Amino acid sequence: MSFRPNMTSRIEGISVLDALRWRRWSGAVADVWHAACAAGARGEYVSQHPRLFVVLDREGGDSALRLSARGTDLPAPLTAHAMSYIPAGVPIWSRVDASMRIRHLDIHFDVATLAERIGEAPDRTALATPRLQFTDERLFALARLIAEDCCGPDARHDVYGDSLVTALFVDLMRLGPSPALRRRSALSPRQLGRATAYIEENCLRALRLQELADLIGLSQSYFSHAFKAATGVPPYQWHMQARIRKVQEMLAGSALPLTEIAVSAGFADQAHLTRVFRRHVGTTPAAWRRDVRT
Repeated sequence: MSFRPNMTSRIEGISVLDALRWRRWSGAVADVWHAACAAGARGEYVSQHPRLFVVLDREGGDSALRLSARGTDLPAPLTAHAMSYIPAGVPIWSRVDASMRIRHLDIHFDVATLAERIGEAPDRTALATPRLQFTDERLFALARLIAEDCCGPDARHDVYGDSLVTALFVDLMRLGPSPALRRRSALSPRQLGRATAYIEENCLRALRLQELADLIGLSQSYFSHAFKAATGVPPYQWHMQARIRKVQEMLAGSALPLTEIAVSAGFADQAHLTRVFRRHVGTTPAAWRRDVRT
């Protein structure tokens, strides 16, 4: 099923100026808001997924927006291009001292999907620790590109957004292989054969990295790096390529409608299948089927 962020809010004195602009990728949903805030406006927000709040543009006095997590004292006023990381389930409060307009980006993370793609789970402390009103030029540059893709008239290929979100999440969580991991060798031919055979047999259902690592008797991080060293791609990508090959077999060898093929292959719906298929094959399932049959 497609990732859907679950967020509740209560606001007072805040009005939305433009239509919401948003995009969904594998591992994240991003939305861009443009709002007007009256003096004394306030809000309370809580999301069931971790998210990054990024101020893109702001018009108003220097003493405008303040944020607080877990009911602590409100920190100093928001600076230009500030961002805040809010963990899952942590309430966040905002208070506006002077009237202002603000355009901001919210990125809601599907941590399980991103960790599987990267091959490394974020540190639990880092995931659970709020970081309010910090600045980081590289993170902001990535966030700006994500916002532009949300707001542009023609959205780019899904792989573009996937790459931006993954890069931003890696930087935000400070992920990266340790020197010991970089020295580890690739899977042996026997280990690789067992892993790839298992993926092929089970490619039409969700496969977790832990499941594959347990099969070989390795930790998730060790298995992911050793698999990529042996194949050149992470387990997540190998799994999706195997799933797409199964879809191609069904397209070429049956008259099943695309809606049934999508469900049989573990996709949320036909639109989800079409997006992923185009990303890997370069064309839509319907066009590919027509070409094969002619």
